[in-house]
Amino acid sequence: MRERGTPDHWSAAKASQLGQPSRFKSPPLSPGNPAVARSGASGVSDTTETLSGTPAAQLASETTPAQQESQQAKISRMLLAWIVNPPPRLKRLYSSWQFWALVATVTTGGMGFIAVGLLLKLPAMPNCPSMFWPTASASMRLYCAQLAANKQTEKDLLEAIALVRSLPDDHPLREEINRQIEEWSEDILKLADRSFHAGKMDEAMATAKKIPSDVAAYTIVKQRMERWRSVWSKAEEIYRASEAQLRNSNWVQAFQVAARLQTVGNAYWQTTKFDELSNIIQASREDSDKLAQARSLTRRGGESNLEQALKIIQSIGSKSYIYQAGQKFIPEIGRKMLELAQSRVEQQELDKAIELARKIPAEAKMQAEVEDFVNLTQAQSIAKEGTSASVEAAIAQAQKISSERPLYQKAQDLVKFWQRELEDIARLEKARQLAGLGTVNDLTAAIAQAQLVPANNPRAVEAKTEIGRWQNQIQTMEDRPFLERAEQLAAIGDETSLQAAVYEVSRIAKGRSLYQEAQNKMGQWLAQIQRLQDQPYLDQARELARAGNLSEAIAMAQQIQPGRALSMDAQASISEWTGQMRAQQSWQEANQLATQGTPEALIAAIRQAQLVSRASALRAEVREAINQWSYQLLSMAQDRAAYDLQGAMNIAAQIPSGTGAYSDARAQLQNWQSTLNSSQTPESQSVAPSQEQVSGSGDVNAQ
Repeated sequence: MRERGTPDHWSAAKASQLGQPSRFKSPPLSPGNPAVARSGASGVSDTTETLSGTPAAQLASETTPAQQESQQAKISRMLLAWIVNPPPRLKRLYSSWQFWALVATVTTGGMGFIAVGLLLKLPAMPNCPSMFWPTASASMRLYCAQLAANKQTEKDLLEAIALVRSLPDDHPLREEINRQIEEWSEDILKLADRSFHAGKMDEAMATAKKIPSDVAAYTIVKQRMERWRSVWSKAEEIYRASEAQLRNSNWVQAFQVAARLQTVGNAYWQTTKFDELSNIIQASREDSDKLAQARSLTRRGGESNLEQALKIIQSIGSKSYIYQAGQKFIPEIGRKMLELAQSRVEQQELDKAIELARKIPAEAKMQAEVEDFVNLTQAQSIAKEGTSASVEAAIAQAQKISSERPLYQKAQDLVKFWQRELEDIARLEKARQLAGLGTVNDLTAAIAQAQLVPANNPRAVEAKTEIGRWQNQIQTMEDRPFLERAEQLAAIGDETSLQAAVYEVSRIAKGRSLYQEAQNKMGQWLAQIQRLQDQPYLDQARELARAGNLSEAIAMAQQIQPGRALSMDAQASISEWTGQMRAQQSWQEANQLATQGTPEALIAAIRQAQLVSRASALRAEVREAINQWSYQLLSMAQDRAAYDLQGAMNIAAQIPSGTGAYSDARAQLQNWQSTLNSSQTPESQSVAPSQEQVSGSGDVNAQ
């Protein structure tokens, strides 16, 4: 039967460990401890007395006879008696110094051996795990409790307290026991405080509550637990306040509130939780920027922007404070993607529409609508093949959408549309069969059948296109004979045949299938008629021009009216002849001026001659005359230099560049200028010809 308040988990396996006092601190040895005997003299007896004062020594004295005689002591007494009363034969040895040296050695060694043996034969250490506690002494309990407390674990400290707290209050060791219980309670409280600072609040409180309430330190325990609750509550309040700022996207305020965690007085909240909250704030701020970017991309629209916006939103982690806002925004992105997919359908890009719709994520909560959209778009793609079978297949697929589905009404509208289309397909197929026969009557019947397709029906445009094609076939068959007869007449080539051909094609009315071809032919034949009529005038005008009668040639060519086939040729000839007349006039005027023979007249003649175009047939003659007149001017200048150097320089300076005498005139001017500079005073040099005059008045090749 186990005594109350004593540990029951001590086992034989722990006996070898707890029996080694070198692993634990020794029990306190103080003069005030009644369990400890005072020390005696130094030496072996001192050591023995000191050890006998421990609880272990007391236990040994209680279990070993105090007056038991050792075997070593008996041997020593017998040896001493033998030495005092030796046999006669040994008495001679007593007088030998070698004998007494041997005796001294043996005696000294024996006594040392005996002393060492006594020291080594100490009482055995107690085996606490196998102890029967109801009969254990108080010193034994205290000793084993100290061994347990030295491990400094919650369990062992509580076991140490349980071992000794059940002793009576008047026990001689009560003072020491109370002091140890106080110390062990504080050690337990320290362990709880470590858990508190490690963020294990529940564990800390549970540990502190295990300290017995009747110990003197329990008041400190209660105060410590109250302080823990206060610190923890304050830290949680700060954390929640920072989270509230986070939810409102107040990043700066959230961090300012979080910084207050560093002063709460708890290592876990000051480090781990503060770092955690700081990281959350930074991540939330980055996620807020992501959300803003996603919204901007969504506003821009377009497939790539919407897909990018969706990827950005999906990259926001579920623990982020922006996560819920991002999830709420996904349906808006999904709605825009579906709208864009619908526009693809309207543009007949059905495959692209289906591909885009399937990219709408489940988070958009549009699965039913997306599924219906894909099914209807696939049905439209099938119906686009245009056959009765494909349209019937499209109708069957659309009719699978039940009445509670979001796009049920749209599916029904498409079914009605395709049902009308089936009727149109049947009419058009019959019309095509009639038209395939190829006669005017068959084509007319085909047109009548196609006209049964109402204007607001799905195949109305197709029916109209077919009707137009068949009408063109009829018109071509009706008008082709007129065009063929006209071509036969025009092939003759005379004016009368061409006029007849024009009349034939004019019978093809505007708007008919061969009308444009008839007009093109008519234009060609009318141009042939105009050439036949106007060519004699142009030929006669050219003959007059070759004969030099330019004015008569121009008058003859002007009889060809603008807009006729040869009008452009006539105008080109008139422009050429007009130029020639102007060149002749300029040439005549230049010759008349040159006949006057003065420097001024020759210079004017050169300028007038320069008006003759380089393309004129007179250009060679004009060029020769200009060179001749330039030499005349140089000769006049040289003659005048004999009595009027300045006048000579003025004449030479006006000879144009490009004329035959220009280079000689420049050289002569340089000589005259040097002569003039050497003979004139500085004041009179101002009357010398200017550099512009020296450089010439113009270029004969300018025209």
